[in-house]
Amino acid sequence: SEFSELGAIEKLVDTKVYFTHPYSSWERGTNERHNGLIRRFIPKGRSISEFSIEAIGRIQNWCNTLPRKILGYLTPDESFEDQLREILYD
Repeated sequence: SEFSELGAIEKLVDTKVYFTHPYSSWERGTNERHNGLIRRFIPKGRSISEFSIEAIGRIQNWCNTLPRKILGYLTPDESFEDQLREILYD
């Protein structure tokens, strides 16, 4: 029921949505890589509530300013800005 209207949204925005299989981390490579980066700061088993908003902000900033091979060695921030420019000015 959670995604019951997804078909209508796919048609509305002319896109495809794919779901990975449970326990199939190899189907979510980029997501798993990002989780690994976050785990450098927040080890598995520790609650995120143990960290201050400022600490989470530093982790977020570090992740978003780290160049990624999958983005052509742009940072996620740079890639996002490029996409916004493309949407707004093209």
